[in-house]
Amino acid sequence: MFPHARFAALALASVALVKAQDPAAPPAAIATFPTTPLAEKHFPYPSGIPYQADTENLIRGRQTGYNQCNSTTENQNSLCQTAFVNAVDDFCLWAGNKPDSVVGDTEGESVAWCTKPGHGTRLIPEGAIKGVQFIRTSDYLQVVGFIDQTRINIKSGDWGGELDPHGADLRGNPLGGLMYSNGWSNGNNDSYVQVIEWHNFMGGDQFCMKVCDPSKPNAARYCEHILDRIGCAFNAPHDAQPNVFEYCQGDNQDFPGVYVENGVTMTYTQPPESLGPITTMPYTARVPAKSQCVTYESANLFAAIATVSLPAPSGTWAPSGSVSGSAAAATGTGSAAKGASNASRSGTGTGSTANAESTTNDASVVAISSFVSIMGVAFSALFLS
Repeated sequence: MFPHARFAALALASVALVKAQDPAAPPAAIATFPTTPLAEKHFPYPSGIPYQADTENLIRGRQTGYNQCNSTTENQNSLCQTAFVNAVDDFCLWAGNKPDSVVGDTEGESVAWCTKPGHGTRLIPEGAIKGVQFIRTSDYLQVVGFIDQTRINIKSGDWGGELDPHGADLRGNPLGGLMYSNGWSNGNNDSYVQVIEWHNFMGGDQFCMKVCDPSKPNAARYCEHILDRIGCAFNAPHDAQPNVFEYCQGDNQDFPGVYVENGVTMTYTQPPESLGPITTMPYTARVPAKSQCVTYESANLFAAIATVSLPAPSGTWAPSGSVSGSAAAATGTGSAAKGASNASRSGTGTGSTANAESTTNDASVVAISSFVSIMGVAFSALFLS
């Protein structure tokens, strides 16, 4: 069952339970939406971060993990749900808190897995990452790569899906998941800003994570969250390659789902899952130009996680030291690396980069207009946030 279908079934079951206890109780007796959507909650780092960003017990239950993360929570069993995207050697991904997790079934409980100690999270084991491209543009930071997903608790063969700060109930996937970055702090590596709009596609042994600069007017459009079935190739166009580890400056992509055909700007509308798998796409996403690329050796780039491996230890993981060698360049090259939603659904095999590139469909395509924008927002509120 797809996540939004599970959400609807759970809502109906909850209403039925209330009816059984009190036949006069209206459907509204079970609250669906939080008092304040996750994307509207702002917490300054680190003093303003609460123990849990989501404190309400609604249809999907309570937040599984916590947001106050430090050295006492930094271990391979951590339930930290505060993530970071800072640099080519310093970023986090959302993945399972238990082995063999299926993204579409566990997205609400996902936890942060990071490439560097110091964030209070689980650490991605040495050798799990098979290639990374970190792009810095004027509006966002984007990291795309290849990974042995079984080493971060994602089931082998799962083509995955999307995680974002919205969700069908506006509580985010994961529930209460927060994102921060020092990528826009002008060299002050300890100055973090909360990322309000971001999206992360996981699955098929690949990933893409994009965090959009909250000071820019188009953050929500570059970090779109209503195109969860067409993966990285359309939401985060790139030319990342296996076994290549690089940082680049880059141009902005077109807004996800927007393209030009015969001189006319068009927008793609993702079809509902009830129409079946997406089999054709009306366009190929433009891969933005990149420049000033610097390449690294994996062993140097991720030296800080060289001692991390599975199975997970039960105690707190002790960091072995800071990144050295080429990683130092990674955090200082050209202000490079350091200055350097709606139910995310999966289960259809359309969440990963590879599958997205071979995924294509008979969705409706319309010219951009104010009507389309309004309807897109309404549609996403119903099914895809």
